[in-house]
Amino acid sequence: MTRSLKKAPYVDAKLLKKIEGKDPRQSTEVIKTWKRASQISPEMVGFTFGVHNGRVHTEVLISEDMVGHRLGEFSPTRTFHRHGGKMQKELEQKRKEAEITAAKSAKAAADK
Repeated sequence: MTRSLKKAPYVDAKLLKKIEGKDPRQSTEVIKTWKRASQISPEMVGFTFGVHNGRVHTEVLISEDMVGHRLGEFSPTRTFHRHGGKMQKELEQKRKEAEITAAKSAKAAADK
């Protein structure tokens, strides 16, 4: 959801206070934050933030392309495992068989 043009972009004051007076080239520490809704400002470029995704802090190195986006966009909260079903199992079985045959042929070529 976009923010009204009458209002300024939301940047958490505590985050700005943490990076205030620091040089991004010299500081290698990760700045941990839970403020996923905070927008990335130009002052944050070069810093590494640990954005919490509900379980762990994901390290995000801020670049110029990220300015204007939210911190939470770069720390996904959901993990995709795979689609299930009979068709997926058949595809995985074929892939395993292909790997086994490729390994056997490579081993046979190495023995000669």
